[in-house]
Amino acid sequence: MENRTVLFGGKPVTLAGKEIRTGDKAPDFTAVNSGLKDVRLSDYAGKIVIIAVYPSIDTGVCQAQNRRFNAEATKMEDIVVLSVSCDLPFAQRRFCAAEGLDKVITLSDHRHVDFGTKYGFLMEELRLLARGTVVVDKEGFVRYVEYVPEITQEPLYEAALEVVKQLQ
Repeated sequence: MENRTVLFGGKPVTLAGKEIRTGDKAPDFTAVNSGLKDVRLSDYAGKIVIIAVYPSIDTGVCQAQNRRFNAEATKMEDIVVLSVSCDLPFAQRRFCAAEGLDKVITLSDHRHVDFGTKYGFLMEELRLLARGTVVVDKEGFVRYVEYVPEITQEPLYEAALEVVKQLQ
């Protein structure tokens, strides 16, 4: 498997795991929800799923990413937004409660790093997830993937949302 890199503050970091691509069957993964229970992607079978991936809820760009996807989720029906990072579930829950974000479902990859390795978002040097977006259709196929090349930048929201609109 070829090593892939993204930039984190201008410095290259290595992405571990398999690069996910448009058209792939979305690998099932396990992450931890705000109630400390294991949740799987397959729990949302039959729905359009936006997976918003980010390094840490304690940074401004990650917070903006969650706010934006929460706002977009309020405008759409039959979609689920999974907000995935290696943050502890407590930090994710605290941020969403303070911000009034009630449409994103926060999932922590800290215990298993199952999402990070199966989708190729795990930054080896930091054991954090890189920033990006994955859209999975109702049949469980990946229809959009973005690995943001510089982690300190926001994802291309409009590109992902356009795919979601086409799937509805």
